[in-house]
Amino acid sequence: MAKPILLRHEGSLSSLESTRLERRKLYGYRKRTALDPSGQPCTRAALTEDGALLIRAGMTAQGYFDEGGGWIPTKDLVGLDANGAALPLVPASLGEERALEGPIAPTELLDQAISAVYVLTPLELAPALAESLRAGAIYRFAFNPRADFREDFAYLVSNPDGALFALAGQAVLPEWLTLAQVSATLGDDDADEDDLDFEMF
Repeated sequence: MAKPILLRHEGSLSSLESTRLERRKLYGYRKRTALDPSGQPCTRAALTEDGALLIRAGMTAQGYFDEGGGWIPTKDLVGLDANGAALPLVPASLGEERALEGPIAPTELLDQAISAVYVLTPLELAPALAESLRAGAIYRFAFNPRADFREDFAYLVSNPDGALFALAGQAVLPEWLTLAQVSATLGDDDADEDDLDFEMF
């Protein structure tokens, strides 16, 4: 059994079991299987750029080759920031107590690119938190299902039926253009001579 999410709110600790919600669980799925001439399922593989090595499924999770051909195990890899400095490893948050922040404005949640949704089953839910969630409050907490070099966050929400969810993602930072920024004009020299003329069809 996976470790629970432990959340501290107004002095009370809540414990929640999490299950990742996957599209295939909601809508089902079909799988296309490639077969060899004898009818056996094929195994996916890829060649390295130089064609010297055959990479089978799961091998890249074990490590990588550097530019000199040296093997680097995954456990030896480190994260780097924009300046090339090593980042500290952020431990997994499951089973570790985390403080709830909020309630937050709904617009903050709308500014997130949600990458995963977790269905939460309360093992122990503080009454004050449950009441606040039923009223539509949204809370934020640090959430890393596994150790990573980036601290992620999730948002605790409830639907009208009282079901609880954690929405994990990263903030979206759009780059806005202004009227003062003029785009480059493409001249006739930039036209592609190979463009199709649809009038000939």
